[in-house]
Amino acid sequence: MHPRSHIHKARQREGGGFPPGDMLDIPTVQRAAPSKAGLVDPFGRHVTYLRVSVTDRCDFRCVYCMAEDMQFLPKRDLLTLEELDRISSAFVDRGVKRLRLTGGEPLVRRNLMQLVRRLSRHLETGALQELTLTTNGSQLAKFAGELADCGVRRINVSLDTMDPDRFRRITRRGDFATVMDGVRAAQAAGIRIKLNAVALKGVNEDELSEMVRWSHGQGMDLTLIETMPLGEIDEDRTDRYLPLSVVRERLSQEFTLSDLPERTGGPARYVSVSETGGKLGFITPMTHNFCEGCNRVRLTCTGTLFMCLGQEDAADLRSVMRSSESDETLHRAIDAAIARKPKGHDFVIDRATSRPSVSRHMSVTGG
Repeated sequence: MHPRSHIHKARQREGGGFPPGDMLDIPTVQRAAPSKAGLVDPFGRHVTYLRVSVTDRCDFRCVYCMAEDMQFLPKRDLLTLEELDRISSAFVDRGVKRLRLTGGEPLVRRNLMQLVRRLSRHLETGALQELTLTTNGSQLAKFAGELADCGVRRINVSLDTMDPDRFRRITRRGDFATVMDGVRAAQAAGIRIKLNAVALKGVNEDELSEMVRWSHGQGMDLTLIETMPLGEIDEDRTDRYLPLSVVRERLSQEFTLSDLPERTGGPARYVSVSETGGKLGFITPMTHNFCEGCNRVRLTCTGTLFMCLGQEDAADLRSVMRSSESDETLHRAIDAAIARKPKGHDFVIDRATSRPSVSRHMSVTGG
């Protein structure tokens, strides 16, 4: 299929063109030929995974992620969909094989599916192995079918509890039934789902074993995550920090957990659960530094590239991209950024450290 046929179909469905500033009819510009050189950081790690935040906005206000009175970026500061495509495609040219769209909540970004359809051309050529996203599930029922049509084969859904009232308290405004409708719609469309749950002391620690049973019974893997010191929120994170070493010990009293050798270059360590036949992941930025095999970088919705989630050093790709119609300068800027990728993060959570390790919220960088 010709790459622009997706765009033509999208226009037909939308009943017209794209809004000003979000044009995806990419103009004829000088594009750098795909480089044979992949992206390798100073520690010999190959960067093959890009996470792209398409918006800092979210329709939830999860207590561990955001302050209730969050001030979001002016929409004029965001990259256009065309610019998101251009930078993402530059990374694909350099050997990135996995591309994940994040937020905020990515599905609240206006006309996001037009970007997804545009990026799906890299799946058709084989340059990209996976196009996926992380979502809170609130908009999933609306978009699941189209995501599947664009070649999205699996997604991550953030879900910290199975209790509707507790869900409302954690998210401050989310509706559990709506998220469940989205999960079912995605499964019906043939999309595999992995649930992500942040383990919170005194909040959801009493139901984690049940979440393992339920998710595996529904054919979904589950990954547990330690809360991370990103951005000022409305409470002391030490009150909610629950080491996953403690969680794993508790779960091992109910389940037979066997370590799995698989590594994705990401932060998760996986075990199989004999009693359920499912897979359980642990993301432990605090109790176990997961940086030795890191293969990823993160692009914000304003065009800032963070080489490490837990560091403030970043590269401004937006101004570089806008300074030239050629991608050669953009590729040089990407090379310079990867050359600064650090060995690891500096996350700390303790009562002696009252301020977050990193000032920006997770919704700015992309979850």
